[in-house]
Amino acid sequence: MLESAYEACLMFELLDLNLCVERQKPLRLSIAANPGLRLSLDLLIENAIIVDVKSIERLAPVHSAQLLSYLRQLKLKLGLLINSM
Repeated sequence: MLESAYEACLMFELLDLNLCVERQKPLRLSIAANPGLRLSLDLLIENAIIVDVKSIERLAPVHSAQLLSYLRQLKLKLGLLINSM
């Protein structure tokens, strides 16, 4: 299945647990080379946990680096990188 399908299913399961979940939450990065760069988080749970959903054969170091970057930007400590393959 597509990442978006896994993401949606996970979001509905979390909402059933009465958790606050934001899907595709915009994240604006301010860097000199591109001051208006916009990214989006797959899921943000209870404003405390970032979930990055993948549907690929094998995770690469860039995927962990991306999640760590999101955590730094939002000053959060917990993130989950989930590969559904």
